[in-house]
Amino acid sequence: MEFWTGIRADPATIAGHAFQVEQGGWDGLLVPDSQSLIADTYVMLAVAAGATSTLKVGTGVTNPYTRNAVITASAIASVQAVSGGRAVLGVGRGDSSLAHLGYAPASPAYLERFLARVQAYLQGDRVGFEPTAEEGIRPVDDLHLAGSPEESRLLWLDPTLPKVPVDVVASGPKVIRMAAVKAERLTFALGADPERLSWAVDTARKARAEAGLDPDDLSFGCYIPFVTHPDADVARSLNAVGVATLSRFLVMHGRPTALVDDEAKAELERLAASYDMKDHGVGAAKHRNVLSNGFADAFGIAGTPDQCIERVKELEGLGLDRIKVIPALSEEAADLDDVVLSRTTMQNDVIPELRG
Repeated sequence: MEFWTGIRADPATIAGHAFQVEQGGWDGLLVPDSQSLIADTYVMLAVAAGATSTLKVGTGVTNPYTRNAVITASAIASVQAVSGGRAVLGVGRGDSSLAHLGYAPASPAYLERFLARVQAYLQGDRVGFEPTAEEGIRPVDDLHLAGSPEESRLLWLDPTLPKVPVDVVASGPKVIRMAAVKAERLTFALGADPERLSWAVDTARKARAEAGLDPDDLSFGCYIPFVTHPDADVARSLNAVGVATLSRFLVMHGRPTALVDDEAKAELERLAASYDMKDHGVGAAKHRNVLSNGFADAFGIAGTPDQCIERVKELEGLGLDRIKVIPALSEEAADLDDVVLSRTTMQNDVIPELRG
């Protein structure tokens, strides 16, 4: 099983952080694509790739709206080229990136159209033009040229490099079923509950089989708020924002879309009503305290190394190929030493034991 981690990329420190992540034994590094909150994800990924030699790098995640399919494909293919084939395109419906433009997440149908086009570009295919209704944009035919492109294509792709795999992040059944057919990878934003993850894997495999595709060709992963620390109470505190951030995806439009019982449903609906997007990913966010300890303990993984190892072992046999760790976020600046300790404990005591 691979272990990936994410960071809020800073142009001044991304190279050093990426090097530390690789030296720490992680398999991959994720950089979010949220233009108002962090620096450009593809620039940061390219810098991270240049500072490492084996570390995989990917968007965690981009969306189908702020960049169109050809720009997205060209950007991640560029990262693939500079990294020597270590790039992964993580795609979701969009969240903070769209909220900071005044929009809700894209619909599953919008995401599906985007995936079809971005996959075609990444495969080097010729892609037909899309009509535009944007004011001020006219068709190239209005120029009355002697010749002009009749289709779109990434002419510069290096055929010696493998195609960039597309990894769709999903929580609800609609996106899970669609992504199982449209992508090479599927990563669930469902937390660490084995029953819920088993349901998601089964849903995806069934959809792929019904489409006449081999279910075994689809790679699965999951995002988990995951903090380990010698003090279990400290680990739980450092995991609170990650739990609130990820679990909100189960109830983005006010009602749960995934497999949850009545008690969890009430918790999620309370979170949806309390979530402040202005504090998205902020350690001191007030919504960190909305969920009960019982829900947080079941949804995320937090505790001593032995406790965390036992929780991960509960996921064995589900067919997961990777865990994408949402790391510790501190409430106070004084907690930064605990954040560092949680990372080193994960690298020194948890990941090696699980691999061994």
